[in-house]
Amino acid sequence: MRVAARAAELIDLNLHRGVHPRLGALDVLPFVPLGDTTMADCVALAHRAGERIWGELQIPVYFYQAAALRPDRTSIEDIRRGEFEGLRENVLVDETKGPDLGGPGLHPTAGAVMIGARPILIAYNINLETTDLSIAKNIARAIRASNGGLPCVKALGFPLASRGQVQVSTNLTDFNITPPHVVFAEVSRLAAAAHVAIAESELIGLIPKKAVEMAFANSLRLRDFRPESIIENGLKRAFSNTAPYH
Repeated sequence: MRVAARAAELIDLNLHRGVHPRLGALDVLPFVPLGDTTMADCVALAHRAGERIWGELQIPVYFYQAAALRPDRTSIEDIRRGEFEGLRENVLVDETKGPDLGGPGLHPTAGAVMIGARPILIAYNINLETTDLSIAKNIARAIRASNGGLPCVKALGFPLASRGQVQVSTNLTDFNITPPHVVFAEVSRLAAAAHVAIAESELIGLIPKKAVEMAFANSLRLRDFRPESIIENGLKRAFSNTAPYH
């Protein structure tokens, strides 16, 4: 709630300019099950947060993925299509575009918030040593799952003008199927074919430990690697299986 309120206070989408698609000042608010938390728990939290954001801040809400109230709103790309500038007009003339809570119009400066419940997602970007945006876009198109590329991968190409680079920006919706090191290898291959070098890669937010272990084992071609081969993991498991002294 504090993030939603602060974003609405600081960001006016009528003035905001950027390269990433957006619908709201607080664009996406996902609830992700970790540990013993269930997806049902996250759906309930998403709906409760949506009710508060609309009720207390008067910012309309769309629910997506597991929290979606309509089958055509599982994907944020489908909800966000047209972005703030297009949707603020469309919602007034097309009732199918209206928010799930609030509206029918968007908030005049903060737009709307997309709130969802979903599995953990890895936001992973790869920067290329070129200013040719078409190369990043072509690579993104090639690896994108919706175009027949790598499964569970969403990808876009963006300019990084201040760095003199372009970026292949990805969201990995199931890292167990396509982990970051597989994406890096494929982008490297496609970049090399375009005679472009990789400058660096970056994480946005956090990454599960398992994904790091997968990349480590793959890079060293370790045979029969198990998470328990890591000292800290082995100790944690050993102590968790030891009864406390009385």
